[in-house]
Amino acid sequence: MNTPLIQWIAAALFGVALLHTFSVKFFERLSHRYPRHAGLFHLLGEVEVVFGFWAMVLIVAMALAVGGPQALQYAESRNYTEPLFVFVVMVIAASRPVLRTVVAIVHTLAKLAPVPTPLATAWLGLAAVPLLGSLITEPAAMTIAALMLAPQIFRTGVPEQLKYLALGVLFVNVSIGGTLTSYAAPPVLMVAATWGWDSAFMLTTFGWKAALAVLVNATVCALALRRHLPSAAALQAGQEAADQRPVPAAVAAVHIALLAGVVLFAHHPVVFLGIFLMFLGYTQAYARHQSPLILKEALLVGFFLAGLVVLGGMQQWWLQPIVAGLEPLALFAGALGLTAITDNAALTYLGSLIQGITPAAQYMLVAGAVAGGGLTVIANAPNPAGVALLKNGFADQTVGAGGLLLGALGPTAVAAAAFLLL
Repeated sequence: MNTPLIQWIAAALFGVALLHTFSVKFFERLSHRYPRHAGLFHLLGEVEVVFGFWAMVLIVAMALAVGGPQALQYAESRNYTEPLFVFVVMVIAASRPVLRTVVAIVHTLAKLAPVPTPLATAWLGLAAVPLLGSLITEPAAMTIAALMLAPQIFRTGVPEQLKYLALGVLFVNVSIGGTLTSYAAPPVLMVAATWGWDSAFMLTTFGWKAALAVLVNATVCALALRRHLPSAAALQAGQEAADQRPVPAAVAAVHIALLAGVVLFAHHPVVFLGIFLMFLGYTQAYARHQSPLILKEALLVGFFLAGLVVLGGMQQWWLQPIVAGLEPLALFAGALGLTAITDNAALTYLGSLIQGITPAAQYMLVAGAVAGGGLTVIANAPNPAGVALLKNGFADQTVGAGGLLLGALGPTAVAAAAFLLL
């Protein structure tokens, strides 16, 4: 499958997929202009569909070029653990008992803060929950934060520029907020075992710097949003409207235990899929305490990430020479830029294959990869989950790639400065 023809076809389709992600708003406008084909254009306008669609095109192209069995063999050789895990953890983390528990804790802390409750709630959603990702994994943190912040920030009445700023801050903070441990952030996980990085090393080398950057980003964003946040009374009314049915503590405890089990066995799909089936059965048994599960949104995100696995698996031939040929400081800048066009976990994985890479280069590679994790939808695995849950709050119900890039530039600069200067 590594023939020059296949490599160039895969690189070309990868480039087309990247262009497609920047064009989703164009397809949404076409759906309004040509209602007869609105369904097709709306499908192509779903950013979560992009990489899955072009991955299918790649497999068909492979089948035509080298034969169906070889194309099928390549598709089956890819590791789909991460897409499966993100799907499962999104559904469980967004379940009503888990979300209500986290929201109740955040709201209690917000009331104790010496600032207006809506401002404190927004700040905690942008700072505390992303840092919590170091314990419950980044996809779970993204899901919880997005659902918490949606009624506050991503709604009508808030300027689009501020929504994109908040989205950029959320994506960057989740990307760097998972670096306090060695297992929660996908780009760290890819190198931790190979380079001998444990959670103590991550906390002392990356974590405290990331935490400072998260706090700065969240504070700046919350202050920019302060005049557009709902009043304390409106926030309380919204929470009461959403919390009409109480959730027994035992039900919430079971949900949290199942979520913890999924996180604990995140690299063992046979186990966490079994836990997920138990979760589905439990939600059916106690349906009166549940809200509709976000199965559609989670499946779309899983489809996106699986497509990225298929397409990204054929890009090593041009990515690895770039990564291997850079000095540490240039490697940081290169990783920061390359992360915008490829998943940061794939980038650090390529770095782990380089023989004799120095500790300084290791640090710069991972620092650049996580700092750039909010620049685009594909830069970090949890980002598609955030887009799927928050896109309805934007114009045309789509997240523009250009708007996200602009919104993430400032938070990315803060993260980059923290890793380079502290």
